[in-house]
Amino acid sequence: MQITPYHAKYFAFELTKRNSSDSLQKLASSLLDAQVDLNPHQVEAALFAFHSPLSKGAILSDEVGLGKTIEAGLVISQKWAERKRKILVIVPSNLRKQWNQELLDKFFLSSIILETSSFNQEIRNGNLNPFNQNEIVICSYHFARAKDVYIKNINWDLVIIDEAHRLRNVYKPSNKIANAVKNAVANVLKILLTATPLQNSLLELYGLVSVIDDYTFSDVKSFKSQFSRLANENDFCSLKERLKPVCIRTLRRQVLEYVKYTNRIAITQEFIPSPDEQKLYDLVSSYLLAKSR
Repeated sequence: MQITPYHAKYFAFELTKRNSSDSLQKLASSLLDAQVDLNPHQVEAALFAFHSPLSKGAILSDEVGLGKTIEAGLVISQKWAERKRKILVIVPSNLRKQWNQELLDKFFLSSIILETSSFNQEIRNGNLNPFNQNEIVICSYHFARAKDVYIKNINWDLVIIDEAHRLRNVYKPSNKIANAVKNAVANVLKILLTATPLQNSLLELYGLVSVIDDYTFSDVKSFKSQFSRLANENDFCSLKERLKPVCIRTLRRQVLEYVKYTNRIAITQEFIPSPDEQKLYDLVSSYLLAKSR
């Protein structure tokens, strides 16, 4: 095919085009072959992760079932399209193969799972830092803690941390795994995935945000003095404003327009014990009653 000067200029423009961080076209070229049906909130979350070139990362905290893995995959695909190959995914050990398969099936991205056997094999093959790969590296929390020195020595382009609520108590020195993971990836872009950024205490929220940026809330003492007692609406608004640059959350009720959930109806059945079971229950009940007296 003969390329005219006009088409040559057009192709050159497309190849060198730069899109703003909040532009949908930023993700378009990296998703041409992706086997995923995207929902608006997933695209919004992925763009949020790119919202500032100076950002140290983001917390994607959609409710369960809204596709946080897909959102992370979008970010990974974009980084890969930009030829940024140093990508690490830290997940619970039981999710390593699932991540490996989903990245391959949905985004056509190959990855390697590093564990003790594969790590030692890489060493024997002459790779003195097995985390130094030309494909995505997946490892567990415990393995990341054990090999944190190796992780620190890689200049990562992106780190994804799944089930990130496991790091919520990182502000406690006694939490060895959380502190090791945080320190190992302290100076790189991070995406934290969790459906439960807050469970028992606001300090857990502080811990997660500190993994992204230690200076968002300053130290623990300062956070407690400002937010330990959310006495009025102004306190809530102040906390939301602090979280806005680093955290995005979508609830199920917000996506009912385009995501249809099946109503789950519990079916219960009356339990009728057999004569022998009834005798056993009566005997245990009599024993416990006598003991309580």
